[in-house]
Amino acid sequence: MYIWSNYFLNKTFMKIGIPKEIKPQEARVGVTPAGAQALIQSGHEVYVQKGAGLLSGFEDFSYKAVGCQLVDSLQSVYKTAEMIIKVKEPVEEEYAFIQPNQLLFTYFHFASSAALTHAMIASKAICLAYETVSENNKLPLLIPMSEVAGRMATQEGAKYLEKPQGGFGILLGGVPGVAPAHVMVLGGGIAGTEAAKMASGLGANVTIFDNNLDRLRHLEDVMPSNVTPMFSNTYNIEKEIQRSHLIIGTVLIPGSKAPKLITKTHLKTMMPGTVLVDVAIDQGGCFETSEPTTHENPIRVKEGIIHYAVTNMPGAVPNTSTIALTNASLKYALQLANKGWKKACQENQALQRGLNIVQGKVVYKEVAEAFNLEYIDSSSILN
Repeated sequence: MYIWSNYFLNKTFMKIGIPKEIKPQEARVGVTPAGAQALIQSGHEVYVQKGAGLLSGFEDFSYKAVGCQLVDSLQSVYKTAEMIIKVKEPVEEEYAFIQPNQLLFTYFHFASSAALTHAMIASKAICLAYETVSENNKLPLLIPMSEVAGRMATQEGAKYLEKPQGGFGILLGGVPGVAPAHVMVLGGGIAGTEAAKMASGLGANVTIFDNNLDRLRHLEDVMPSNVTPMFSNTYNIEKEIQRSHLIIGTVLIPGSKAPKLITKTHLKTMMPGTVLVDVAIDQGGCFETSEPTTHENPIRVKEGIIHYAVTNMPGAVPNTSTIALTNASLKYALQLANKGWKKACQENQALQRGLNIVQGKVVYKEVAEAFNLEYIDSSSILN
């Protein structure tokens, strides 16, 4: 009884807000009803904006049934909550609602947006980014969305290869007597692996590039015979793009801008109707000619080459994406809520690595370098 009492005496009880995403064509929600229930069972109060989960397949009554309190407006969620759990970075309309010392737990991708970075510095909030939470050399909160985006990249690429969409007019897997399409995947991480698996499963000939030999050896062991792992260098890339019908870019450097592996000059060497899918667009994109697009207007055509660069690809399948994200993020959300952000980060280096901006200070080196800002080590903030 004494131990149980001490547990509650040392526990933080927090007001947690779940706003409705207002980024165009973003249908995901930060927490499922099951996740909200777990937070409430730990003694926290959860405030959900009405309609927040509707497009993900979660009605308001599902949240109310597990003990959430429903609020009418976006502003009310921010005004009430000490901790905000979202999916996408705050958009300009939200900036004025963010309070000093408020904890924001979401995807930020700061390196791709100076405006967002400066707005969050000015807000004096604590910005803990899903994409830089790192544990055992893995990015556990990026993995589920990378899995979704990688699979979607092949799915969307196959669609835009159809002639009515402006594509080359080739079926990924071909048919008996007709050669399949060539698919090129840049990056052998989670998203790239999933893209290659999908493309190979449809029967395409796939070449997947990476500059890590150990990763290439692993891919050689686990991939089917129609997938060729290839070392990534300029020579090999330039040779492969000439015969590729679908090129998927998934290269990621955590917290930094993605490297531009395909340039404007390369477009001239591609077959007209080739499709480029830039999964890395959230981090600036790995194709020089990529520009962020939306689900409403997903493609741009440049020099006869289709560019698909939707910044929130998993938002098109919000039910799958929301459940997958909550499965991964809930344990970290519970630590932050139960202990408070500072103690949770002191005790868990994975969460400490998630800190990007704290009370006006940039504490993630790659973000500071992207915009020539002063960098302060997060350890000095936590001590």
